[in-house]
Amino acid sequence: MTIDLRRAAHWHRPLMLFVAAMAVLAVVSAVGVLVDSRVLTGAPIWLKPFKFAVSFVVYGTTLAWMLSLLPRRSRIAEWAGTVIVAMAVIEMALIVGQVVRGTTSHFNDTTPLNTALFAAMGASIMVLFLAHFVIGIVVLQRRIADRVAARAVGWGLGLSLLGMLAAVPMVLPSQDPGIEGISGAHSVGVADGGAGLPLVGWSTTGGDLRIGHFVGLHALQALPILAILLNRFLTRLDERARAGLVVVAGGAYGVLTVLLTWQALRGQPLLRPDALTLAAVAALVLATATAAALVVARRRDPELALAA
Repeated sequence: MTIDLRRAAHWHRPLMLFVAAMAVLAVVSAVGVLVDSRVLTGAPIWLKPFKFAVSFVVYGTTLAWMLSLLPRRSRIAEWAGTVIVAMAVIEMALIVGQVVRGTTSHFNDTTPLNTALFAAMGASIMVLFLAHFVIGIVVLQRRIADRVAARAVGWGLGLSLLGMLAAVPMVLPSQDPGIEGISGAHSVGVADGGAGLPLVGWSTTGGDLRIGHFVGLHALQALPILAILLNRFLTRLDERARAGLVVVAGGAYGVLTVLLTWQALRGQPLLRPDALTLAAVAALVLATATAAALVVARRRDPELALAA
């Protein structure tokens, strides 16, 4: 499982063109953060477009690469990728447009126009979710020759869907802050825009639903990176063992995403876990280590078995 950078532009043209556009937007937004003194909900007004643009660069590149791994082209998957580009363009246009207008893009019900724009953003995200799901189904049906890569791609696509779903509680009635014109919130137990971690802005005084959302989404990159490392550095383990380790990591990653969302829903800051959260993390670490050890013990390379 290797990446040929010279061929990257041809993986999926719409996705890669979108990635290039988002890279430019990331630079523009970074300049905006430096030169525009406006602050919105406690952060520089251009920080949100910057973070979303960088996220879409990573997401689009990873998705295009995954499509390139399919043993043969799939028109359905390629069309789904193009739909994702269209929906992402709508979302970014709305985010940047609201920045230009000097107002928030998320949870904004202050005027009929702002309500309509937020609803349009939500609709585009739902369509993107469905298109991503379609790509996941196609990948499961088209067997990738490298078993380790196949497991990483399949679990990455599935867990990134879980990450998208982790954002749903942000707009549930329980997240209504009781402030006129605001219909949801990232934070739990405290108001949005308070003290937060550098750059990401995750609340340091209450729960923050963006954490589980972020972690789940980036399974799309984390598991393929793990697969690359396993294939490069654990070659003495047979392919089935390496694929098994990816499955163990995927399961643990999914539980971690749920655990972080659960912690946030309890109004608990990421860096101030209580005893119950620490116990859950310890149980997850123990279960993951045990499962990984069992996989290695049962699926060792014959040479390792002889050496033992």
